[in-house]
Amino acid sequence: MKVAVIGGGPAGMMSAIASAENGNKVILLEKMERLGRKLLITGKGRCNITSSLPIEEFISNTPGNGQFLYSCFKSYTNKDIVEFLKEQGLEVKVERGNRVFPLTDKSSDVLECLYKRLKKSDVDIKYNHKVTEIIKTEKGFNVKTENNIFQADKVILATGGKSYPLTGSTGDGYKIARRLGHTVTELKPSLVPLESYDINLCKKLQGLSLKNVKIELKNLDNKKIIYDDFGEMIFTHFGVSGPTILSGSAHLVRYKNINQLVQSKKIVLKIDFKPSLSEEKLDQRILRDFEELKNKQFKNSLNKLIPQKLIPVIIEKSKIDANKKVNEITKEERRSLVNLLKNFEIAISGFRPIEEAIITSGGINIKEINPKTMESKIIEGLYFAGEIIDVDAYTGGFNLQIAYSTGYVAGNVTK
Repeated sequence: MKVAVIGGGPAGMMSAIASAENGNKVILLEKMERLGRKLLITGKGRCNITSSLPIEEFISNTPGNGQFLYSCFKSYTNKDIVEFLKEQGLEVKVERGNRVFPLTDKSSDVLECLYKRLKKSDVDIKYNHKVTEIIKTEKGFNVKTENNIFQADKVILATGGKSYPLTGSTGDGYKIARRLGHTVTELKPSLVPLESYDINLCKKLQGLSLKNVKIELKNLDNKKIIYDDFGEMIFTHFGVSGPTILSGSAHLVRYKNINQLVQSKKIVLKIDFKPSLSEEKLDQRILRDFEELKNKQFKNSLNKLIPQKLIPVIIEKSKIDANKKVNEITKEERRSLVNLLKNFEIAISGFRPIEEAIITSGGINIKEINPKTMESKIIEGLYFAGEIIDVDAYTGGFNLQIAYSTGYVAGNVTK
């Protein structure tokens, strides 16, 4: 059987491998000059392969239609991809937050494992082949590129989303699927940095990376917490980014009336700079510092407590005179400082563009795909894999696992 896989990202590569190892003649059409361009930049070039959490917990870490992936996650697990890499000679390690990385810290080594298996499975890889149309025929499909037409019995569409267009993810697959009668849900950025109305404050803190902070994204309209997390974040010239912020964006993007709430300044990010200390304990800590530095000015008393870059901003927002001696600071002023460090707020003004997002939220409507096979319910013999589907997860390796699992299932049934 002839199988055409469109898209050479992790989902497409896994589809091609699974299909070829089932005895099919597989052609992999990639519009770029090499495979896995987006894979190479994941995990800051180190490749966060998957998560070491039990596979049952992957659904709860996939806010975008996680239940749809139940069969796929069971069919191809995080243990399966780790075993796959070990078979190609690549060992892995588990880091903080259950994140799994290659022992070498090189995403290129993960890509090399996939490439080696593709070659071993005799997959015919065609580079610089942009697919423009798929035509359903009586015998199967005609897959049209800019210069060729390929015939296939079955087609797996794994062209990715719209995020990081320089890697080849420009949304081509959505157009192809629409022409075949499929519905594409609204495309939005997910796992994306957030912009802030407090732009001057963020510019002052630009580059400040915080490792062990607690964040909350709150709706001021109903006082509800939309998302909370603990871990890393960073201030940027436009707002905030980092793992906790990116995961928070995945919740925010699908929150009801989010655009209206953002426009009316009802969404705030609350940061607890000292989550390990209660307000009482933090007050005692500050009191000890002040006692030790009693003849110092307030502006010179916070070096042990918070990062240097944060000090001027905290002083300004606390409204305590920077030149005031610490032994002159009142109890009320100290309590105000404690409250500020535990409840630092900035107003969120929106999301960065989809081109800067790690993942696209939205895609091929899951109601039109068989969750057990990844086959289209509209066009027999057409399959989907990876980010093109309307599924998306938090940071931490979950989105790459979606790519392997859906790719494996789509390729595995093409017998």
